[in-house]
Amino acid sequence: MGDTDVSAPRTPRPRTPRSQWNRKNPYAANVLANHRLSGPQSHKEVRHYEFDLGDSGLTYEAGDGIGVRPMNCPSLVTALIDRLGVPAGTPVTDKAGTRTLFDALTESYEISTPSPDLIDEIAQRTGDAELVHVLSTEDHTALDAWLWGKDVLDLLQIDETLTIDPAEFVALLRPLQHRVYSISSSPLAHSGTVHATVASVRYRHAERNRSGVCSTYLADRAGKGSTAGIFVSKNNSFRLPTDDSVPIVMIGPGTGIAPFRAFLHERRATGATGSNWLFFGDQRRAQDFLYEEELDELRRDGVLDRLDLAFSRDQSEKDYVQHRMRENGRDLYDWLQKGAHLYVCGDATRMAKDVDEALHDIVAEHGGITPDQAEDYLDALRREKRYLRDVY
Repeated sequence: MGDTDVSAPRTPRPRTPRSQWNRKNPYAANVLANHRLSGPQSHKEVRHYEFDLGDSGLTYEAGDGIGVRPMNCPSLVTALIDRLGVPAGTPVTDKAGTRTLFDALTESYEISTPSPDLIDEIAQRTGDAELVHVLSTEDHTALDAWLWGKDVLDLLQIDETLTIDPAEFVALLRPLQHRVYSISSSPLAHSGTVHATVASVRYRHAERNRSGVCSTYLADRAGKGSTAGIFVSKNNSFRLPTDDSVPIVMIGPGTGIAPFRAFLHERRATGATGSNWLFFGDQRRAQDFLYEEELDELRRDGVLDRLDLAFSRDQSEKDYVQHRMRENGRDLYDWLQKGAHLYVCGDATRMAKDVDEALHDIVAEHGGITPDQAEDYLDALRREKRYLRDVY
């Protein structure tokens, strides 16, 4: 990679007006695409979605998120109503007006994650010894451990003799919250549409199938030709450099690749001269190499200058993106020294921490400095907005 061009940066884009569409008033977008990205033998179900922005006036930038208003799983709603022992058409009244209990639970209430009010009420009414003890300790970690894998139906089943009036029941629930996913498209390259890359959450616990509220709503009930409520969630702290000649390094295993697909298409559309380096990883190359054909094309076109891959299950010793970073530590440090911006997207619990640790070690080793000085170096990158993270 040559020295960074010092040509003048492009003119920043003008600020866009506030949209009428938001989390309280999402836009009913037509679903243009809903297909599986991961292979049929993958342990993960990762899907690609495309939504038509139509005449909504919605605008976004690479790095933003897409908010989705989900609907609850009909089978879970039905099981809850059966447990309450009332007809699905039982009318309930809330801020949205009067409607059936089935519609209210489907559209408006969080039934996968029990609310504190419901937890307290169940403890008082059932006297369940374990729950009462956990609450008495006021230990949030212990409560989280007790709640793991439990939904609202699980709490109602603690005591089969428990009865709750439907109106009282919904008053104990939290409002159903939107979910936000990293946008995986560029408005310049994918005009009039917005894309998302989402892993469907499905697992089995306590003899029942469980699922992520929004990820499986999209996978199972937002098919091509249907509509879904969406809005743009701005993320001004995760932007491409305004100077197109600046090189970028992107670290995004799994669905963390989403914003970097957007970045790469954006850089191609603008004719950016800065070099682009992507670290991507997942479990198995044959099943989990997301957007493989697109990345190959971007490499052939000279947009993606470097691509380093780590597939953890393709060999006896697990291999992750931080291992590729360490192997290429000298080059990575040189890129940072030449002004590169570094981005990380994906899992906050382990990956982002491991990547940050690798960065510290790389800077210390190849910069010939102490660990404390390496921390100062990365702190300076953060202040200069050259080390940006979108982790969850």
